[in-house]
Amino acid sequence: MGGPSEREYREKLDKIKQKLDKKARDIKSQFEKLEKAKVDLLKKTKEMKHDAEREIAKMEEEIAKSKDLAPESKSRLRLEIDNLKSEVRRRYSELETRITETV
Repeated sequence: MGGPSEREYREKLDKIKQKLDKKARDIKSQFEKLEKAKVDLLKKTKEMKHDAEREIAKMEEEIAKSKDLAPESKSRLRLEIDNLKSEVRRRYSELETRITETV
């Protein structure tokens, strides 16, 4: 008869449960960190977009007010600004999609 008693088996089961609980807490903690990082990345992405839009708007005003630029120059700059606005929107959309699709 010298096999483990019911008490010994219960102790082993308790140890397994404790390990399981610890690992589950660790994984939950990692998910919380991941979610926080995701929120931070989304915030930075929005800030990037707004900063670029603000700078572009300021430049548009300066160009419109400029008396030194020829109409052809203003027209070419407006086209470049429109292209840059599209680029900002495209990059923002790509980054936002990539962030939201991550885990």
